[in-house]
Amino acid sequence: MLFFNGLEYKRISAIALFILLIQWQTTKCQSGILDSAFTFRAGSVKTSNALNLITRQTGYYFTYDSRLVDPEKKTEMTFSGIKLHVILNSILQNDSLEFSIIDKYIIISKVIPPPVTKIDSLPAFELNHISGIIIDQVTGDPLPFATIGLKDKGRGTVTNSNGEFGLRITPDCLDDTLSVSYLGFIGREIPVRHSLGNNFRITMVREYIPIPEIVIRTQSPQEIIYKTVAAIPRNYGTSPAILTGFYREGVMKKDELQVYSEAVLQIYKSAYSGSLFGDQIKVYKSRKLENRDIDDTLAIRLKAGLSTCLELDGAKQIFDFIERGTMAEYTYRISDIVTFDDEAAWVIDFEQREGVETPLFRGSIYINTDDFAILSADFELNPRYIHKLKDSFILSTSRGYITWPVSVKYMVSYRKVNNRYFLNHVRGDLVFLSKQKKKLFNSQFNVFFELAITGMNIENVSRFEREELAPIHSVFSKIIDNYDPDFWQNQDFLRPEDNLLQALKNMNVRLLEFTEKPE
Repeated sequence: MLFFNGLEYKRISAIALFILLIQWQTTKCQSGILDSAFTFRAGSVKTSNALNLITRQTGYYFTYDSRLVDPEKKTEMTFSGIKLHVILNSILQNDSLEFSIIDKYIIISKVIPPPVTKIDSLPAFELNHISGIIIDQVTGDPLPFATIGLKDKGRGTVTNSNGEFGLRITPDCLDDTLSVSYLGFIGREIPVRHSLGNNFRITMVREYIPIPEIVIRTQSPQEIIYKTVAAIPRNYGTSPAILTGFYREGVMKKDELQVYSEAVLQIYKSAYSGSLFGDQIKVYKSRKLENRDIDDTLAIRLKAGLSTCLELDGAKQIFDFIERGTMAEYTYRISDIVTFDDEAAWVIDFEQREGVETPLFRGSIYINTDDFAILSADFELNPRYIHKLKDSFILSTSRGYITWPVSVKYMVSYRKVNNRYFLNHVRGDLVFLSKQKKKLFNSQFNVFFELAITGMNIENVSRFEREELAPIHSVFSKIIDNYDPDFWQNQDFLRPEDNLLQALKNMNVRLLEFTEKPE
């Protein structure tokens, strides 16, 4: 038993009281900001500027349904000692809005009526959809390929290159949390109940980690990579998993879409160590679009995009640039340390050594500083030697043409769910030039493929039957028969980018599932 004299007791009591006051003040600040009074004398301004003024004075950022808030609308921003929720109601002028506080964000969303008897009594669209755009708080630029997921369920998706996303929500997800992650930015979490039916404009705040240069220079990137490879079984699992994913690929000549294919897949992901089995893919549903109006004798198709997605899982099929046998052909340097959610990641840049003339990669790999997990990698084939692989990526079905690659870039990312990392997103962007023999001018083709994992399961996992397997080494667009306009149903998918939407419109495709948004 411990005993304290009077002076020690008073000192401990004072410290305890101080801590309680800090906690009370923090709680009061979080819950009471909407009831706090503020003064503004900006006069008539745009709604977006009014919200920015509130952010500068309160330190709270805004997330809102972009259909309910018109940022260009003029509003009067003159208030003296008025509570913040009254100010917001005045400048937004919409009785159907409600305000909630999550961390340092004020979420503006439409009021969801409580269920009368059971949850199914809510309108259907209130239950099954969250959409929006993820942007940089400071620059307003969209954040491409950000990860959006349900924290407990493991379901999720990624934003497209315009920063847009869509995620379907089922009733069993109502008590889950929507999490948003992007390298170098503070992670966001929003309760699903605050998100239903909204088309959110979600802002992310960049977080800089001030690291003295001497700390970076004293670290060995090779040693970090060795530890990363050794930690793969611990981080990625020694048991198999079933992943659900959305896959798409396309070939564009200038702005014209030649062929576009997409599918919902199931992937049997074998254990990352100690397994004699490989990965398998089963196509759950698929569709294909071909531009039959193009009067062009030259056609290009991507070789084995499904197989490439599996090969680009660099934690399973070890990346060439972190494999011990080939690391001697690369140079490495730690260029930065960036934040990721509540953790940090080494940024290791790599490129092939001078004198090595084999086509190798250059780029960056992001490695968690705590558990040495690979978070993501961005890399490309060295353009100087890429011509040596001219027959490796595409199938050209036209005689009399020569075709060669000028750019081959890849992106791979992983997502942590319940202390285990899973493949999250794979994307390839390839650029080719093609020229008819004895002709002067070239034609440029942009080829892309993308896999986004939308769900994962580690319970009762079994391999697929042989007759269920997709021919992953074939040209994907050649194994699909038709286009199904009722394709999506309840599946998650990647929203097409603006340029792809326009290209699909030019093909007179029924775009209801892409353009319709919940009212």
